[in-house]
Amino acid sequence: MRITTSLITAAALAFSASAVQAGGLSPEIMETPVVVQDEMAPAGSSVSSGLIILGILALLIAAASSNDNGGTDEVITELPS
Repeated sequence: MRITTSLITAAALAFSASAVQAGGLSPEIMETPVVVQDEMAPAGSSVSSGLIILGILALLIAAASSNDNGGTDEVITELPS
């Protein structure tokens, strides 16, 4: 009985090992190689970022140093009594 069990186990292992092999008889599928193209860098600005920052800074300084406080241009020459 022991020999029969061993033979059945060996036959089952041999059969399952041959069924597990992948691929079969179908032809191989060759994948096309992936080609990575380097993208060209976008064209740079004609004005450097340093000049833009200096322009904004100059506008802020000009706005801060202006004497216009949003009031009227009327000059009061008489003191209230």
